[in-house]
Amino acid sequence: MIMEAEKKNVALVLSGGGARGMAHIGIIEELQKRGYKITSLAGTSIGSLVAGVYASGKLNEFKEWITQIGKYDVFKLMDFAISKKGFIKGEKVFTKLHEFLLDTDIENLEIPYAAVAVDIKNHKEIVFRNGNLIDAIRASVSIPTVIKPKNYKGVDLVDGGVFNPLPIDCVSRTANDLLVAVDLNSGITYQKPKIPKTPIAHQTAYLKAKALINEKWSQFHKEGIKDIGYFDLITESIYTMQMKLTQYSLEKYKPDILIEISRDACELFEFHRSEEMIEYGRKQFKASFPKEKEVK
Repeated sequence: MIMEAEKKNVALVLSGGGARGMAHIGIIEELQKRGYKITSLAGTSIGSLVAGVYASGKLNEFKEWITQIGKYDVFKLMDFAISKKGFIKGEKVFTKLHEFLLDTDIENLEIPYAAVAVDIKNHKEIVFRNGNLIDAIRASVSIPTVIKPKNYKGVDLVDGGVFNPLPIDCVSRTANDLLVAVDLNSGITYQKPKIPKTPIAHQTAYLKAKALINEKWSQFHKEGIKDIGYFDLITESIYTMQMKLTQYSLEKYKPDILIEISRDACELFEFHRSEEMIEYGRKQFKASFPKEKEVK
């Protein structure tokens, strides 16, 4: 559907999906090039992070860092601690992410913002529309059994994708805005954009690190599983759940524009492929906004 020219305000909803979330960056940049103004944001998991970076005014700096992540190896930022609650503490990576996020309350941001998390013990969705921005994002990205929950006011909070991977119902809209949703868990076929190839050394390092994680989890869960590691089993289970919940959200809250990102585009922690995902986001944006031109 091509929208009327006067509809230039956008309520943007960003879903969760690990490293595929770097596609959000390409989409935001394309919106800006074409004269759209993002007037409200809602995100789950990696969507809450990218939305928070954008609201903090640090998207360019974050993009510059994340597209070089292969040189530093993403796994060096992960403080591994195998336990029943999760094998990543999250402290190292969030120490780094502080450089790109305002340490402020959400209500003080210039753009209305919402981050979704889940009170896992009481089975309740928690939507952060106020309170500390970094606390909200840390809770929203806490993938169950992967990243340790965020203890917030005595309550363990986990990834919002458990309940609401595409939080269309959480975005604060303005009159006559354009509701744009980005689904990182689409079942469409992945068509790779034209970009420089990921260095083989970066890909090899990622595969070795993932194999180590699967090995450690298999030792932790001594009964073992044939043909698939526990880490892969967890991520595939999460993707399957999120695809179903996203379908429900799209049927109930129909966005004006849906931008689909294939769930096969990359794996959860393949941040060394960020440049590829950003370009893929651009490609999928153009497929959804075929008649839009850049603002000169």
